[in-house]
Amino acid sequence: MISVLLADDQHLVRAGFRSLLRRDKGIQVVGEASTGDEAVRTARELRPDVILMDIRMPGMDGIAATRAVLAERPETRVIILTTFETDEYVFAALAAGASGFLTKEIGPDGLRQAVKVVAAGDALLSPSVTRRVVGQFASRPVVAAAAPGGDRLAVLTDREREVVRLVAAGLSNEEIARELVISPLTAKTHITRAITKLGVRDRVQLVIIAFEDGLAGPLS
Repeated sequence: MISVLLADDQHLVRAGFRSLLRRDKGIQVVGEASTGDEAVRTARELRPDVILMDIRMPGMDGIAATRAVLAERPETRVIILTTFETDEYVFAALAAGASGFLTKEIGPDGLRQAVKVVAAGDALLSPSVTRRVVGQFASRPVVAAAAPGGDRLAVLTDREREVVRLVAAGLSNEEIARELVISPLTAKTHITRAITKLGVRDRVQLVIIAFEDGLAGPLS
């Protein structure tokens, strides 16, 4: 059973998500929060597997709440809820440790699948949504994180670097396979090896490093 905490300042949004999620017998909504501070307190008490976190809430916002929750319990998976027309902080939320993001217009099946994907330890990086994030943030300066020994990407092979660049461009495993003329399984293997070598938790963090280290950019 996957336990879920809903954090959103709109009661109707929480009620809608609760109704959709309860239709899956493998998912249980264990609590709700209407502010970031309440989300942190409730997560500490209930220890949910997954949190659906609104990025904009009164008081502590979703970014700060995500950072606080994961500082206490890194195994919790956080999915950021966002509307791209207004939210400018999605990249920061991912950098804070979120496992992915969804627009609030997601359909019932997509919502339930998203919860299962992140609960299984994978990252929720929809190629179509990722491209929109890339378009929003690619032209903005990002302060590179300190990396002991220099270039963090130096541990990757040329092919692994190329795969990471394509991941950051929003390509799925199947699209990466077509781009590089390899199998989807081989693409997935390269991604897994890059995650292991860089010591990051998932596909999202690969994208963060790709931007921070200047690897991400438009496809040729």
